[in-house]
Amino acid sequence: CISSAASDVYKRQAAAIAMGGNVRVGLEDNIYLERGVPATNAQLVEKVIGIIDRMGARAVTPAEARKKLGLQNP
Repeated sequence: CISSAASDVYKRQAAAIAMGGNVRVGLEDNIYLERGVPATNAQLVEKVIGIIDRMGARAVTPAEARKKLGLQNP
């Protein structure tokens, strides 16, 4: 799983996706959608979903992620 707070966060996430890995997003890691543009969590998720889709991969649902991580449903 890649978590990156650097300015190249989207490149690192794309690299993780290309290697079959997982990514996470959220304001705790990155507060900008792009340089100088504040983001919301929803915008960050949408941006990464777009990257995943363009790379031909598939994002898991929250339920699938919880199952994969061995977490109980809320």
